[in-house]
Amino acid sequence: MILRPVEPTAIDFPFARTLVGIRSVRTVKPTGVTTTEWRFYLSSQEPTERTPEGWIGLIRGHWGGVENRNHWRRDALWGEDKTRSRDANVVANLALVRSAVFRLINHYYPDRSHSELREAFAANPSVTLFTAKL
Repeated sequence: MILRPVEPTAIDFPFARTLVGIRSVRTVKPTGVTTTEWRFYLSSQEPTERTPEGWIGLIRGHWGGVENRNHWRRDALWGEDKTRSRDANVVANLALVRSAVFRLINHYYPDRSHSELREAFAANPSVTLFTAKL
């Protein structure tokens, strides 16, 4: 792990205080091929605010949250990975539409899960998002 203080104006990130570098070593068991990869993160916290284990926990927690809150909902509930188009514009536009729908769902149904709402809308396709009292 690399922890370095950064000068925010030098890197054009006004709130950056720390550059965190994580080295990952991975070995594919069947082939025995080992690869090393570096990932870098910017943080608004000072380098001394966390221990190395604390920085790793923060990064893992962030990506775990992204996976659980965002990707799983998009893929498992709404089938985003089943998009058949390989056109980058189509995929990007569909992602934007889904993001807008997620915002509307969270606004109009803050206490309902996406899986519950998906089933309710599938059971009654004539209901609209804005008028439904599911």
